[in-house]
Amino acid sequence: MKLIMFSKMLKEKSIPELAELATQLGLEGYDLCVRPGYPVSPDNAATELVKAVRLLGEDGLAIPMVTGNFDLLLPDHATAVPLLGAMGQAGVGLLKLGYFGFDPLKQDYWQEVDRIRRGLEGWEKLGAKHGVKVCYHTHSNRCMGLNAGMMAHLLRGFDPCYIGAYLDPGHLLVEGEEFAVALAILREYLSIIALKDVWKRRVEKNGHGAAKNEWVEAGQGMVDWSEVFAQLKDIGFAGPLSVHCEFHCAPEQFMGAVEREVKFFHTLRTRAQDH
Repeated sequence: MKLIMFSKMLKEKSIPELAELATQLGLEGYDLCVRPGYPVSPDNAATELVKAVRLLGEDGLAIPMVTGNFDLLLPDHATAVPLLGAMGQAGVGLLKLGYFGFDPLKQDYWQEVDRIRRGLEGWEKLGAKHGVKVCYHTHSNRCMGLNAGMMAHLLRGFDPCYIGAYLDPGHLLVEGEEFAVALAILREYLSIIALKDVWKRRVEKNGHGAAKNEWVEAGQGMVDWSEVFAQLKDIGFAGPLSVHCEFHCAPEQFMGAVEREVKFFHTLRTRAQDH
């Protein structure tokens, strides 16, 4: 299980600076954010992605996944074919799509399932052509596929060589799905794990309670990380673990928090491997 970092929060860093940071932190690579304004963007991916892979590779680092822009949802998107072509050329095997939002008061759930599955049919073909697996992330807050139960409606029946699941224990906790249950549902499609922690607390609302989610440093939230890592070991998972660092803190405190976050997950991975 390679420990990598999602580069979303590191937008201002160049590829050489990302390599230096990964070496300092003991990371093994990046889930590279390929979005407008980043060192590798949809506009320059055809040339810059392979350069990034080569440069990071010189330091023994990898790019197992590219995260596309938020609007990269369907295979007819203008950047889809060029991006997958660049990924195939660079040897990057996993692509993360954006999110399909869902309004339960205005949209028909099963019509949305059918619409997204039609899109995944196209992604499956593109993935097979370029040697890329297209992954969808379990994201809370009214997204389609917000937990494994819903995501199974989207993925079941597709070739797991080219369509994959990106499970996120933090978002699963928010939506009330136990990680072990999620593994049982989507094990065949499991491709990568997101690492971030969350705290659910009670707030007052109109004379009664409601829940509020706070994304916090790992170990300060409610995800049972010992169980997550033990269960990943039990199923023999060997894919990437992507540290997200999406907690809130003052800018001057961010890099110190990142260092603690990576160290926390290093310790958990080592403990799981030793038992």
